[in-house]
This record gives sequence, structure tokens and C-alpha cells, in this order.
Amino acid sequence: MSFRPFTSESYAQGERPEAWRDVLNSVGLQPAAKSPFDDGHATASNRSAPGVALSRLSAGAQAIAAVPQLQEDLPIALLAIEDGAVLRCGDAHRIIPSGHLILLPRTGDWSLAFQRDLRAIVLSVTSAALHGRISGRLKFAKPQVIAPSGLADVVCRTMEATARTLDTLSDAEWSTVAQSLLDLLLTLAHQQAVPTSEAGSSATQAAILHRICQAIERRLEDAELTPTRVAQAEGISERYLQKLFESAGDNYTHYVKERRLQRAWADLSNPAEAHRSISEIAYRYGFADSAHFSRSFRARFGLSPREFRQQKAEQAVTSVAPRGQRGWPQDALAQQRGCQAQASLKSSTALPAPANDRDSQQRHHHLAVSAERVHWGYFSRSLPPQIEIASGDTITVETLTQHASDDPELMIAGDDGALSVFGWSKTRKNVDRRGAGPMDASVFGRGAGEGFGVHICTGPVAIKDAQPGDVLEVRILDIVPRSSRSPQHKGRVFGSSVAAWWGYHYNELISAPAPREAVTIYEIFADAAEPHARALYSYRWEPQTDPSGVVHATYDYPGVPVAPDSIKRRHGVLDNIRIPLRPHFGVIAVAPREVDFVDSIPPSYFGGNLDNWRLGKGSTVYLPIAVPGALLSVGDPHATQGDGELGGTAIECSMTGTFQVILHKKSQLAGKPFADLSYPLIETETDWVLTGFSHPNYLAEFGAQGQSEVYAKSSLDLAMKDAFRKMRRFLMHIKGLSEDEAVALMSAAVDFGVTQVVDGNWGVHAILSKRLFEDAD
Repeated sequence: MSFRPFTSESYAQGERPEAWRDVLNSVGLQPAAKSPFDDGHATASNRSAPGVALSRLSAGAQAIAAVPQLQEDLPIALLAIEDGAVLRCGDAHRIIPSGHLILLPRTGDWSLAFQRDLRAIVLSVTSAALHGRISGRLKFAKPQVIAPSGLADVVCRTMEATARTLDTLSDAEWSTVAQSLLDLLLTLAHQQAVPTSEAGSSATQAAILHRICQAIERRLEDAELTPTRVAQAEGISERYLQKLFESAGDNYTHYVKERRLQRAWADLSNPAEAHRSISEIAYRYGFADSAHFSRSFRARFGLSPREFRQQKAEQAVTSVAPRGQRGWPQDALAQQRGCQAQASLKSSTALPAPANDRDSQQRHHHLAVSAERVHWGYFSRSLPPQIEIASGDTITVETLTQHASDDPELMIAGDDGALSVFGWSKTRKNVDRRGAGPMDASVFGRGAGEGFGVHICTGPVAIKDAQPGDVLEVRILDIVPRSSRSPQHKGRVFGSSVAAWWGYHYNELISAPAPREAVTIYEIFADAAEPHARALYSYRWEPQTDPSGVVHATYDYPGVPVAPDSIKRRHGVLDNIRIPLRPHFGVIAVAPREVDFVDSIPPSYFGGNLDNWRLGKGSTVYLPIAVPGALLSVGDPHATQGDGELGGTAIECSMTGTFQVILHKKSQLAGKPFADLSYPLIETETDWVLTGFSHPNYLAEFGAQGQSEVYAKSSLDLAMKDAFRKMRRFLMHIKGLSEDEAVALMSAAVDFGVTQVVDGNWGVHAILSKRLFEDAD
């Protein structure tokens, strides 16, 4: 009855193929012969009862097949989600759309290929579940593909619902559900046991049709995708082309229109396609006339594209907390893509030459902040780099806090860089996109990007010769606060902290009014003998009308200028309290590989919003590179922060950092502490700090819904487990301990701490003192 979660984070790279094979074996599957294994991130949730096993699988591209067996058990039921798959049976190939159920025999010459990512729910029922019950002899000569209608739809929905709750069902509840799954599959298998013929389609015809469908899929955006052109490209007659589709019970025109409508539907409900307007989506899939597209969409799905989008947004609003929603709403998955597209080096730290720097000529660069050099609230693999630098180079990067608008007079006025970034009037908004959401603000109406991501990131910076699989070492050489340029406050340094609606405390307030949001403005004394911050005043958030006329009842969109006459300042707050400084950058990130627009709030394998104060001057962070050039971005500067970041923010303060970047090529990683790196690894003078998250790679784990699911499903329990698994792996494979030794040392000497509980993907860090290994080294 046990629930068994699996994550590749528990295993070293060389161990992952065998561990993943065990996961597949638990539901009667195995990697297909000669199928390359993607050793990237993989997760699985499995629940079993005698003879019944249900798994939700998430991994990279691969092909799977059955584990051969002589016993005639029920076929394996597999439900592909999101991207579908390609079924090979003998010499024939067939594209299986997502949402279709596949009954897979436990013998035979077949394989199922997932060309982008493997995302599937698998139900395996063997004769052990029947307990002597007579079920009849079921023979499946080849896989059966069943559209989601009738009983098959019930089976699919039951599998999906069960997979979502595998970890919360009690043993008694799971036993009941397992029995229901057995009965449903048994009934469906009897219906499908006598396979139908392929309606006159030979293996050769099926292969040609498969090739044509693949070609059509690649060219759906081509408005001139006519049967004549496709036939010419494939070297067949148009008449034969039509006959091929007729043999499959369809025709060319209907098939292409259906595929275009299905892709448009997916774009309108997929956060990986987030900013496009309805007309852009229509044009993208060959509909030159928006009105025709709208009519066709309504005829197919019962709603116009705009009604569909609005329905999703309304469904989301009813399901979220009444005072706010951070990140993509659970059901409002509509749109995302479209791209937009002075401190000196003061560090006294010596700059050691990197081992792979053959020139020995380190260059220094400076990246000033301006509207053209930042991306606000998102990361993207598609952003053009602001500059390219080489391994060993140093670079000074100016960064701004998105909270400067909490008091524009102190933190924006007179500052050309800040004025450039924050510039916003009725007629012009210098940085329009703020977040990874839709540019037309069609979800909540907050503004372009919807605030699905809030951090002002300077960059990206391309690293010469960086490729996926390499590791980027980022050394933080210096951090200098950005002083006010306001004539009345020139030379002083200020910051802001917001106890916001996304804070951990928000629903636990005990004094009136509750709930509420409060902003505290600080002065920063970085040059004092003991650097510290003191509170100047605070105010409670009141509805603010931005220059575009949108009213923000809560702190729900970054960079909204607070009008001084709209708030009541409270002085004498935190009187006689000096808060020690811990200057650091909340955001240090390389670009993620999965999608074009990624919310800047949840951290992940690529770094991002780590919010760990140990990332200060003299520390180093190692990041696994996922895209060519790495595309390094820096932002979210903090004057200080406590572990947990309970209220929602640190003391946010614009700062300038100086960094040295070292590129470690994949071929040179063996024997290094960051070999086999799949997460951000922090090194300080005294410690190794490993970063654990509720979902270590939520984009891969949840796929298209990742930027919503991560907010809904994070917990400290999951983050603690991830930190433990990573530390166990580090001690066993980097330090050479056995598993028993690793657990003993973790219990006695490793400090686990809460990094943050406010960033969507909650964090727990594990601190390993280097002193423990002084004798061994």
C-alpha cells in the first residue's frame, strides 16, 4: 500500500539510468532497446497494492517498451499527458495525441517514444490482483489506442484524479481506489480484446502517412500548407495523399484544421505561450482572418477564444486567496511568450587565474543599469545578451530593487538609471513587461506581464564557449550599495521591506485591521564600524492608481509609484533597533532551458530567486548551464535578510556587484565538488551550502502547468527531503562516505535551515562545514 516518490536528485549521474529502469519496471515497462536515456531531471510517484500499481512519470525524451513476460496479465494502461507520443508497432508508426488511453500488451514488438518529454500516468494490473477471480482469457496482439469517450474517458479521469492524490490517500482509501481501477481496466480490456483491422492500410501506407503527419506538424504555422504543396514535397500525387487520409478515416483539410485548432487551444491555455494576443495566435496557425478563427474555434470547442480565456481567468479567481494570487493561476493558463527582447572595482580580493583560462588576460567589464539592459520579472533563453565575456573575466553589474518605487523620492529621484527603468507615465512605460504573464494583462488586468515575476534583473551576460552540461562558477568579489541621487538626500542609502500578502504571516495577523500589508523604509549605514540598517518610517498599503489608470488594492504589481499623499507615515518604528547588514543578491541565475518565459519568483536548478543571505561578498555560487552562452542575470539586491524571509521580502536596496566568472567544461568536471551538479551550490570560506527546494526542477516535473503548480504544491517537508537527498548524494559521491556514514554525519554535524517560505518554491538549505574534513584532506 506504500506511497513511493522518486527523484533523480537522490542519485549520481552514473546511477540514474538503473534507478529509472527500476521505476519503469514497477509498472511493467523498461527502456526500449537502443533508446538513449536522458539523465536529466526525472520524478515519479508510485502507489501499489497487491497486483495493482499506479505511477505518474515525468522525465526527459525517451522510448519505452514492455518487460517481456510469459504470464497473460491485463495490458498496461498508459495515459500520455501534455505532449503525446509516437507508437511503433512492427513497421508501423502512429502519433498518439495526449489524452488518449493506450492499452499496451506485455509482449510483442512495440515501443512508445516520447519525443520531447515523457509525461504519463501508468496503470499496471497483474493476475495477482484478481485473487482467483475468473476474468476470461484476454489476448492483445498489439497496442490499442482509445479516444477519451465513454468508459475510456471514465478510466482516464479516474487515473488522473488518483495520480494527483497518490500521496494523500490513506491505505484504506487507496485500497478502495485500487479495486475500482482494477474493475474499470478489466471491463475496458474486455471491450477492446478483439482488435480491429487497420482498414486496408498497409505498413507502407502507414509509414508514409506517419511521415506526412510529422511534416504537417512542423509546418502548421505555414499559411500555404496546401495538399498540393505537401504532396509535391513528399513526392506523391495529391490524389494518393487524400487516399492515405481516407484510409485512416479522415481527410486532409479536416485533419490540418483540427491540428491547428488544437494547437491554438493549447497556446491559449499554456503558460509556455504566455503573451500572445488572440489574433497573433490565429495568424500563427494559418488563420489570416481573426473572425474566421473565432467562428471555427467556437464551432469546435463551444466558446469563442476570448470567452475561453475569460472563463479560465474567472475559474482561477474563484479558487485563489481573496486578497491575491502570485504566479500563474491554477486554471488560468493562457498566453506567454513574446520577448523584449557607477561603481568601481573596490575589492581587495585576489583574483586567481582559472585553470582553463589559456589567455591569462583577464578583462574587466561594466554593465550599467538602464531600461534597455534589464528584464523585469522573468528569465528567458531567448533574450539577446547585453555583453559577452570570457571565462576569468570580471564584470561590475549595477542592479536596482523593484521596491525603489515604495519611496520614489528617496530611491529613484535624480538617478538616471533608476528613472530610465521605472519611467512610467500615461503615455509611456519604459519597461512595459513586468513578469512572465500575458502582455495584454488578460488574466487579472494588473499590467503587462501581470507581475507573474517581480525582480529587475540586469543582463543577461553571455559566457563565451559555455554549453549545456558545463558549470558556471560565479565569484562575488564586491557589493556596494547604490546611494540616493536625490538632491535632498544625496549620498545616503535607503531600502524598503514589505510585509505583503504573499508573506507567511499574512493570514496569522492578530491585530486590526487584518489582513493588511505594511511597508517599512530604512536607511542603510554601510560604512559604519558595524554596518547596519535603521527604520525611518512605515506605512500601510493603500490602494494605488498607477499611471495607466489601474487601481492596485494590494501590492500585486511591481514598480507602482506610491503617491506620498495617499499614505500615512508612522515614525518611531523599530526605535533604537539596529539591524546588522548581510548584503547579498537574491537573484543570480542562468537561463532555464524549458520555456521562453519563466517567472522570476520560484527558484530552481538554474538558480534564480535563491534569497540566501550567504550569497554575499567573498562567496561563490556554482550553476549548471542549460543553454548556450549560459545567459547570466543578476538582481534582487538585499541589504539584509533573515532565514525564512517570513514577511515576503528582505530589506530591498539597490546595489552594484562585481563578479568573476569561471567556466568549467563538462569534460573537466570529474573529481570536482561540483561534478554532477543539478542544483545551485554555494561555497563560502568555511562552508558548503546546498540548496533544497520543494520541487528541484518544477518546470520539468510539472511541464506546461509548472508555473502554477509550484505555488500550489510547495511545502517545507518536500524542501527538507530535497536538501537531505542532495546532501546525502554530496557526502557519498563527492566525499566518499557510505550511506550509513552520510546519515550519521548529517544528524551530528550538518545544519539544515529554512531559506525562504515566500517564493513559490520553498527552500531549505543544508550547511556542511569544511572543517569536518580537515584531517581527511
